Amino acid sequence: MQDILEKAAQIKLVIFDVDGVLTDGSLYLGDDGQEYKAFNSLDGHGMVMLQQTGVQIGIITGRTSKVVEIRMNSLGIQHLYQGQRDKRPAYSELKDHLALNDSQIAYVGDDVVDLPVMSRVGLAIAVQDAHAFAKQHAHWITPSAGGKGAAREVCELIMEAQGNLHSHLESYLR
Repeated sequence: MQDILEKAAQIKLVIFDVDGVLTDGSLYLGDDGQEYKAFNSLDGHGMVMLQQTGVQIGIITGRTSKVVEIRMNSLGIQHLYQGQRDKRPAYSELKDHLALNDSQIAYVGDDVVDLPVMSRVGLAIAVQDAHAFAKQHAHWITPSAGGKGAAREVCELIMEAQGNLHSHLESYLR
C-alpha cells in the first residue's frame, strides 16, 4: 500500500471513465431514445473536494450523453471528452494541455477499453467490479464497485496521500 500512496502523492490529474466507474454500468434508454444514468452523490462530492485541493479531474468516455455533460458541469469538471472509442488521443491532448507527465496522472477504469490509457499513467485504478483483465493491470483496486462509491474512494486516497484529507474533512465541522 505504501507504493500506492507514493504514486498517489504525485497525482495532479485524475481521469475517470463514466459507464461502470461513475455509474454502475447500467444504460437506461427511454422509448424516445433518451439515455438516463444514475450517479452516486458521494462520488460527486468526493470529486468536488479533490478539485478544491488543486487536483484536476478529467473525463474520457466512449459514449456520448447529454446527461454526462450536465453532471460534469454541475461538478465543475472542465475536461470532458465524450465519444472516445480510442481514449489515447484524448489522453495525450489533455496531458499536453495541462503540461503533465504520465506519473502525475491517475486513470480510473473498469474494462479492457481502458487499458491503453491505464498502461501509461502513474496510477492505474480499477473499480472493484471491473473486468478481471483490467484489474490485473491496475496498481490499485477500489473496495467499492463502480457507481457505488468507488470514485469517492479514489478521491480520498489521493487526498490522504497528499496530506490534506483530514484537514479538509475537519473543515466541515466549522
